[in-house]
Amino acid sequence: MKRDSFLKKVRKRGTWDIIVIGGGATGLGVAVDAASRGYKTLLLEQSDFAKGTSSRSTKLVHGGVRYLQQGDIALVMEALRERGLMISNAPHLVSNRSFVIPSYEWWGSSFYTMGLKVYDLLAGKLGLGSSRMLNREEAVEALPTLVQEGLKGGTIYHDGQFDDARMAVSLAQTCADHGGVLLNYCKVTGLLHENDQVCGVTATDALKGEEFRLKARAVVNATGVFVDEVIRMDDPGAREMITPSQGIHLVVERSFLPQDAAVMVPNTSDGRVMFAVPWRKHVIIGTTDTPVKEHALEPVPLEGEIDFLLKTAGQYLVRQPERKDVLSAFAGLRPLARPDDEKKATKEISRSHKIIVSLTGLVTITGGKWTTYRKMAEDVVEKAAILGGLPERECITRHMPIHGFRTGVDPVEDALACYGSDREDLLALTDENPVWGGWLSRELEILRAQVIWAVREEMAETVEDVLARRTRALFLDARESIRMARETAILMAREKGKNKEWEERQVAEFTALARQYILTPG
Repeated sequence: MKRDSFLKKVRKRGTWDIIVIGGGATGLGVAVDAASRGYKTLLLEQSDFAKGTSSRSTKLVHGGVRYLQQGDIALVMEALRERGLMISNAPHLVSNRSFVIPSYEWWGSSFYTMGLKVYDLLAGKLGLGSSRMLNREEAVEALPTLVQEGLKGGTIYHDGQFDDARMAVSLAQTCADHGGVLLNYCKVTGLLHENDQVCGVTATDALKGEEFRLKARAVVNATGVFVDEVIRMDDPGAREMITPSQGIHLVVERSFLPQDAAVMVPNTSDGRVMFAVPWRKHVIIGTTDTPVKEHALEPVPLEGEIDFLLKTAGQYLVRQPERKDVLSAFAGLRPLARPDDEKKATKEISRSHKIIVSLTGLVTITGGKWTTYRKMAEDVVEKAAILGGLPERECITRHMPIHGFRTGVDPVEDALACYGSDREDLLALTDENPVWGGWLSRELEILRAQVIWAVREEMAETVEDVLARRTRALFLDARESIRMARETAILMAREKGKNKEWEERQVAEFTALARQYILTPG
């Protein structure tokens, strides 16, 4: 992907078939679907791809055991079907992970095993493995660092795991592979109207200051927690469509959970499940469910959320994590579709997506989750195509490989598996310049060549883009990412033709950001 090349196309093209506002999971999914049908597709993102919620998940591709408990069978079936398609279409990004639900009540193992047998049944041929009951000895063998006092047994089941930000980058590349055009750092500032119908957008390129008036037959608002802001560009008096909910995650070293299995606690004191999941030789603990009124691109974990996760994890892990053990703490905002019952708790709001079409023809998608991004996109494009009078074309994404598709790689153990079929080209960069060889961070298994690749092929514009989303350094170990920032800036500056002032500004801005991911002593 070449940003300058995309800019030239934006300047030349008269009218687009579909303009997508928002470069998170939902917007990227919509752009991939539209472009793969042959529609002239443009995606605009105000920041970087997956800057918001879409890079801050629990890294799970799952049907939703909790939704099964709530009786939302339709959502679970849809998510399990999409989970199977996701792992088939992107084996270099999605892997099978076993989960153990520990039982400290005599009835627990039987109860959860029966429920998860239903989970298996709903998955059908797209299942990842059979669930089964574990006796006490088997539960201890699977998770030797689990608190054993009072342990009666457990249940083991299977779900998917992925790297959310890397999936987002691969979706952007997939869109480009099918002729779509994408611009990060290009903020939509208004909507164009003709005969009382939305016919395009105005936008500003934050990097070059260039302003655009872009016509389109259909406009899709896929901006997550920001959908209400775009809706008000169309109708200043519209009611709010989103109820934001904050979830946080804490990352600790792998010694807290050295085995391959993850832990799932189905009933915590705040009503949500808690996961402790091995991820990239670390462990990610989450998540919380905190209603919030304000939304931002960079939400901050609340002290109460941090204390809750540390306390809850400490009830199940022999080695209780403390603030000093947290390598990175980050927050994300769920764009939950506002329910008719305003008193309903956020944890009770369905994760099903909703599509709203305004009287002016603006198409807005709310709700949903990463696992169902493809189905959400299919539903949106079907409506947008009808509204825009576009030729009817069948969705082909059900069995369409994601960019980099490659089998025989291990996304769990191989840090470069996420590049899939691009891996050899990335490694070949060292033939061009030996300086790009070797580790940028041996601890996090990040190569200097990945920085150059991110700039050349993945539209990385800032040090944050590279260290937060093209690699996952910031989310794995904030202190280590700060150490890496200067060398990253130097590599990027030489590749992009930037001066020393740019380097210094990038290091300072990234360091200030990364410090927000580090917990202060309690």
